[in-house]
Amino acid sequence: MAAHAEQVDNKTLWGGNGSPFRISYGKQMMWIFLVSDALTFGGLLTGYGYARHTHDAWPIGEQVFRSLPFTNGDFPLIYVALMTFILIVSSVTMVLAVEAGHRMDKKGVTKWLLLTVVGGAFFVGSQAWEWSHFIHGSHDGAVMISETETARIVHHGEEYKLQSYQTGKVLAEGDAALAQIREAKEEGRVMQGANLTENEYGHTHYANFFFFITGFHGFHVFSGVIINLIILLQVVRGAYDKRGHFEMVEKVGLYWHFVDLVWVFVFTFFYLV
Repeated sequence: MAAHAEQVDNKTLWGGNGSPFRISYGKQMMWIFLVSDALTFGGLLTGYGYARHTHDAWPIGEQVFRSLPFTNGDFPLIYVALMTFILIVSSVTMVLAVEAGHRMDKKGVTKWLLLTVVGGAFFVGSQAWEWSHFIHGSHDGAVMISETETARIVHHGEEYKLQSYQTGKVLAEGDAALAQIREAKEEGRVMQGANLTENEYGHTHYANFFFFITGFHGFHVFSGVIINLIILLQVVRGAYDKRGHFEMVEKVGLYWHFVDLVWVFVFTFFYLV
């Protein structure tokens, strides 16, 4: 025979005065915001995926992002991988800050939250550098072969070659490449960098989506750095010691983890796939 269900009187059942999810109002509102923000990013990445699917010629990330600050070398995706690693590490330091807050460890919260701010600031600065390099383009530029395909000009000493942004294959080298470059310059088919109407790396839609999606995410990271910095100052001043809890650190931690998770998808869509 089944056990009798526990009886709950109407006053307890309908009396309110408590969270249905056993979390604070602030955490509930943060989760609602994150869900709505996730839908926004989901729509943007879906639009990017559709645009890529409907265009045969599309740049390959490792052919576009090959630069490293303070070097003239050729390092495909190395710097963006470093940016991603630093951002993921900052998520770990945020976890440690929240854990220290649960123990009411003010010094621990201060230390780990400071490292989170530093990691986020590094990412924002790196993204600004990446944008600058993307806008100004490679040193030698690219040749527009057709309306849908461009080839980057690779110049080592006196040796020239044209390498496709879409496939990575060498299309021409030596004197043949130099002749194509001269002809393209005469016809105005040599491009450098990217903007909303012209794109050295391939289809203009690629640059448009890159600017909008990475810029939108970068704004989230920048906002997170500012918010974390404000919370850090409040921690140092002892504001949360007086309240008797560090829940605010946990709430901004939810936001920071969300920003890190979104970047994993952005990184995959733009750089790896």
